[in-house]
Amino acid sequence: MSNRVDICGINTSELPKLKSEEVADLMRKLKQGDENARQLFLFSNMRLVLSVVKRFNTNKNNIDDIFQVGFVGLIKAMDNFDENFNVKFSTYAVPMIIGEIRRFIRDNSCVRVSRSMRDVAYKALQARDKLAKNMPNDPSLDEIAQEAGLKLREVLTALDAISEPISLYDPVYNDSSETVMVMDQIGDSKNTSDKYIEHVALKEALNNLGQREKEILWLRYFIGKTQVEISDQVGISQAQVSRLEKNALKEIKKNFS
Repeated sequence: MSNRVDICGINTSELPKLKSEEVADLMRKLKQGDENARQLFLFSNMRLVLSVVKRFNTNKNNIDDIFQVGFVGLIKAMDNFDENFNVKFSTYAVPMIIGEIRRFIRDNSCVRVSRSMRDVAYKALQARDKLAKNMPNDPSLDEIAQEAGLKLREVLTALDAISEPISLYDPVYNDSSETVMVMDQIGDSKNTSDKYIEHVALKEALNNLGQREKEILWLRYFIGKTQVEISDQVGISQAQVSRLEKNALKEIKKNFS
């Protein structure tokens, strides 16, 4: 059970392992239209897809989605394979599976990254995985660059280009009653002027708030402090700061509706 990996509801430790002659026999049968042979062939070769999925160490997409896309690549490889190629099916299939997954990631990326940049990133990821197998700690970027034969700047740029953008609404803390998001952790250092309170309607809205809420809004939006800094200054938890801030903003919005 230590080798158990569940992907798309499949326990990979239970996947059959076929010998080369068994693979060849199933291939001949499925080419003749044997549906049972086709299903068994796909099922027994799911390990190929899993081995490729592991190479794409990324949070961009759900691993189940990547696995299913890789499975499409496996089906295409099976349908197009010819024994006259004089190569093992796995040798033929893996590049097709990789290509299918890479196209999926490219087409579903919110930021378009050039092919050359993706190739550099993929080379760097391969070098990182190779180093990680023989090192007690995660390899440094310098070590990855050296292993891949790339410049450090190229590795930094490429890996940054394929990294997943973080949403301002991603949760970073939850105490079951209040959720603190990324945007709550970011200080505003630009809006420190008196432009906001010069507006009459906003002045009136602020006057209707309690003293604690006014203080929090002042520190948050006019001084530019984060909720963590405010909680330390006023002596309450960050969750309470977040709750008071949201309530205050809600009250202000009522004055503009």
